[in-house]
Amino acid sequence: MNEYAGEYLQGMHVVREGPRQGPPLLLIHGSGASGAFWGPVVPALAGRHHVIRVDLPGCGQSPPPRSYDVPAQAGRVAALLDDLHLGPVAVAGHSSGGYIATALAEQRPGLVLALMLISSGPSPGALLRQPLLLRLLLAPPVGPLLWLRRSDNMIRAGVRATAAGPVDVPDDMVAGLRSIGYRSMRTVLRRNSAYIAERGVPERLAGLEVPVLVIFGDADPRWDPSSALEYKTVPGARVVMLPGVGHTPMLEAPEATSRLLLEFTAAGRGIRP
Repeated sequence: MNEYAGEYLQGMHVVREGPRQGPPLLLIHGSGASGAFWGPVVPALAGRHHVIRVDLPGCGQSPPPRSYDVPAQAGRVAALLDDLHLGPVAVAGHSSGGYIATALAEQRPGLVLALMLISSGPSPGALLRQPLLLRLLLAPPVGPLLWLRRSDNMIRAGVRATAAGPVDVPDDMVAGLRSIGYRSMRTVLRRNSAYIAERGVPERLAGLEVPVLVIFGDADPRWDPSSALEYKTVPGARVVMLPGVGHTPMLEAPEATSRLLLEFTAAGRGIRP
C-alpha cells in the first residue's frame, strides 16, 4: 500500500511534500476522493514545489464538516493556508476541486497566484449521462444498498469507469473513496451542482485577475469535452485538450499532466514573487 501520512490542520488531513522553501502548490481533489488521487503527479511536482495535498472535509482522512457548501469549504482551505503561513500559492483542482479552487480565489484573491483546473465541468449543461456503475451507486433505491456493500474491486471499477482506458488505482485512493458515506457523497454532489448553477465557472473566473490553465481529456465520460471551450471566454486562459484521456488525467496521463502544471508555474504564473 502507498503511504499517505500527514498532519491535521483546521480539521483537515494535510500532506506536504517537496522543499519547504519552494514555491507553494496546493492540490485539491474532486468529489468524495482524497489527496491520494494526486499521487502519480506528486513526485514530479515536488521536485520544484512545496506541494500541499489536502483531504477536503468529510473526505479521505478528514472528519465531516458542518457544511459542504463550496464557499464554506474554500474558507476552510484558506484558514489552513493561513495556519501554514503560506501565500500566495498556485492552486490546482481536479473535477469539483476546481470549484473549491475558484471559490478560494473569489474569497481571497490575494492568496491565489494562479488557478489550474483539471476536468472541471464549467456549467450544469456540460454534464453528460454518467457511467452506469456510478448511476447505480448514487441513485436510490439501489444506491444506498450498493454503497454499503462496496468492495475494493467495485471502488476501483467506479474510478476506471471515468477513465478512457486502463488505469492503476492504488490502495490509498481506494481507502480515500471508501471513507465517505452515501448521504455525504450525495450532499457533496448537490452542493457542487448548486455552485455552478448559481454562476458558471468561466463567468466567475472572468471577474478575477488570476492566470488560468484548463486541462481536459478529449474522451471525458463525465463532462462534455467540448465544454472546455467555454473557458475561452476567460481573458488569457489557456485551454489544453489531452487526446485519448478521460476524466482522470493525473492517473491516465501523469507525465503530460505534470509537465503542463510545471510549465504553467515556471512561466511565472505560480511562482511566489
